[in-house]
Amino acid sequence: MSSLTFTIDAECSTTGARACTIHTAHGTIQTPIFMPVGTQATVKSVSPEELHVAGASIILANTYHLMLRPGSALIDSFGGLHSFMHWNGPLLTDSGGFQVWSLGHLRKLSELGVTFTSHLDGSLHTLTPESVMQIEAELGADIILPLDICTDYPCSYADTLQAMERTHCWEERALVAKERYRPEQALFGIVQGGCEAQLRQQSARIIGDMPFSGFSIGGLSVGEPKTQMWEILPYVTLTLPHEKPRHLLGVGSPEDLVIGVGLGIDMFDCVLPTRVARHGGLFTSSGRVNIKTARFRTMHAPIEEGCDCYTCQNYSAAYVHHLARSEEHLYYRLGSIHNIRFMLRLATHLRNAILTGSYPAFRDQFLACYIPASEKIREQQREKWRAAARRQLG
Repeated sequence: MSSLTFTIDAECSTTGARACTIHTAHGTIQTPIFMPVGTQATVKSVSPEELHVAGASIILANTYHLMLRPGSALIDSFGGLHSFMHWNGPLLTDSGGFQVWSLGHLRKLSELGVTFTSHLDGSLHTLTPESVMQIEAELGADIILPLDICTDYPCSYADTLQAMERTHCWEERALVAKERYRPEQALFGIVQGGCEAQLRQQSARIIGDMPFSGFSIGGLSVGEPKTQMWEILPYVTLTLPHEKPRHLLGVGSPEDLVIGVGLGIDMFDCVLPTRVARHGGLFTSSGRVNIKTARFRTMHAPIEEGCDCYTCQNYSAAYVHHLARSEEHLYYRLGSIHNIRFMLRLATHLRNAILTGSYPAFRDQFLACYIPASEKIREQQREKWRAAARRQLG
């Protein structure tokens, strides 16, 4: 039986936003929460100690990458991922399904599972629902995900239906297999269905009826317009069981958090904060800025006044600008810490807004101030965000 417990602390009366608490064997998670992604047992450029200081309560690691290198058996010999990577908080491992989907012609699907060619050395591998449960048992995360099939965008209705139905069969097999390995791990079911509202609702109903500890929503943010993603989500969140956590896979820009919470999402993960940081993109309350631009060259102030991250507390924007322009390794650390702390602080603000009954006002104020990366579409995008939020759940 899973060791995970879940309670709802507060709910917004006019939207789907809720503040919850998740207890795991390795610690407590308060939602809404953003999970930094440690693909290969590390969040790029940032140490576990720095993640704790930034406020991370749970991180995500990738089954596909870790099974190929260094191998789940080796990690198991160290006592699992927690010990191997020196992280003592909760961990979530995904199934590797998204990574296998991204291989395109290098993979082949069947009822058994998926056969693919390693991007590292060309070796041939097969993942089945059962083998994924064994690998994730060896990795030892608190929350694990089953093998699933992610569809392309756009995708035909027939192909989307086939992928969804096969995913459902695989998830039933995963539930049985998990009990043979580590029953205490919390297995989340994955809802698929592409951008077909009817299929999404059907998938949420079928997966919601299975004895999963929580639910992840996959197959979004794969090329579809954001407004389409936000229109699809209520079909899922309003259908899934109310008393279990909901996780939106691979989605996590600042505006995604703010709107997604109102549509009923509890947990988010994404590589975006660290990825854009490496290219000079840093989050601020008025939108993403490019630290490499000339306006920061002589700025004595931090990247953002009032920011409590390690970077802003100790370094000027001019120094961070210099590091980024010089491509110094220290920049990747400082930039990543800033963006991770921004996301985690935003999650805390969202939770507080829900607890105090002020989420709709917080959402509207945030979206009114936050400027997308492209100035050209700023006003149009702002209105789409506000309209989507009003139209769906409040």
